[in-house]
Amino acid sequence: MQPTATVLVYSDNAHTREQVRLAAGRRPASDVPPVEFLECATLPAVLKALGRGGIDVCVLDGETTPAGGMGVCRQIKDEIFNCPPVLLLIGRPQDAWLATWSRAEAAVTLPVEPVDFADSLAALLRRRLAVGA
Repeated sequence: MQPTATVLVYSDNAHTREQVRLAAGRRPASDVPPVEFLECATLPAVLKALGRGGIDVCVLDGETTPAGGMGVCRQIKDEIFNCPPVLLLIGRPQDAWLATWSRAEAAVTLPVEPVDFADSLAALLRRRLAVGA
């Protein structure tokens, strides 16, 4: 198992980024490595971080403006080779179809519910680490 996993968190709202960090904790499940967070508030910061590599999972806020997480997800799936799995934060359960359209691997609703979020994040980390990417 690798020593740590890097989770990119994209939101223009500092409170949302904090909710993500607190919900995941230091280690979202006992069978995944501890996580380190890389916070981004703008699309250029996300693209730069993904271009450098080393990101294991992306958490994108669908409510971010002007570049929402759903559009960002679709863009990075098209543009980033071996794009990390994406956990999309959506405003309401009815938006799940938009998460599918954006090609996100998972989605949870805002506000972040710690147990659901940690479970979803851990599942994506397991998947990413099993592939060996």
